[in-house]
Amino acid sequence: MQVEGRSVLKVPYRAEVPDASALPGGYQRMLGIVEAAGGPVMVEEVGAELGIDATIAGRLEPLRGKLSKPADRGRLRKLPNGTFTTRP
Repeated sequence: MQVEGRSVLKVPYRAEVPDASALPGGYQRMLGIVEAAGGPVMVEEVGAELGIDATIAGRLEPLRGKLSKPADRGRLRKLPNGTFTTRP
């Protein structure tokens, strides 16, 4: 994505912006669902909260990718079993 001729990330690194207010609304909602879970949450559970039909093959893969971006940038933690949780 470009703003004023320079590239910017839709999901900035946690160190650049300490709270989630700089994130697009969809990412804020996903982070809120993970925080509200109070522990590790599966992509299927986040999808259910968002109203995504998990019975259709491949429907959750885009969501898994969207959850991986905040995990890669330090806002979430992706556990080895594929679940996501908040960072302390």
